[in-house]
Amino acid sequence: MAHPKRRQSSTRRDKRRTHYKAVVPQLAKDATSGEMHLYHRAHWHEGKLYYRGKVVMEKTVETTEEN
Repeated sequence: MAHPKRRQSSTRRDKRRTHYKAVVPQLAKDATSGEMHLYHRAHWHEGKLYYRGKVVMEKTVETTEEN
């Protein structure tokens, strides 16, 4: 197993770690339903799938008949 010959400074270590950070997801408000959702993502609201303010799909409930 390889071992470093010299100790890496804390500055170099911190420079490497600057890219690992938690970010707050950006939210958008849908103009049609008023629902908050992630950007560029479709979202469900009251049984309908919305994307860019338009209904893309409606949820259908399948019923089974028992004889």
